[in-house]
Amino acid sequence: IKRAKQSEKRRGRNKTYRTHMRNAIKSVRKAVAAGDPAEAKAALDKAIPVIDRAAGKGVVHKNNASRTVSRLSRKVASLSV
Repeated sequence: IKRAKQSEKRRGRNKTYRTHMRNAIKSVRKAVAAGDPAEAKAALDKAIPVIDRAAGKGVVHKNNASRTVSRLSRKVASLSV
């Protein structure tokens, strides 16, 4: 019973982190799609700590977080070229 309660509490907490992370990623992708380099860079700067925090909490694997940041960075960098 205790394990079930703990799991439920952790699931809720992890869901919050995952949702924040996905919203941050979406905002970067939206800015890239709009073609605005300044907005995309600002969104990326906000998204990176959110993604790293989720990895630190164990919500996503650290390699997954690193790969996501790398891909978003490449997309933002391609705008300024």
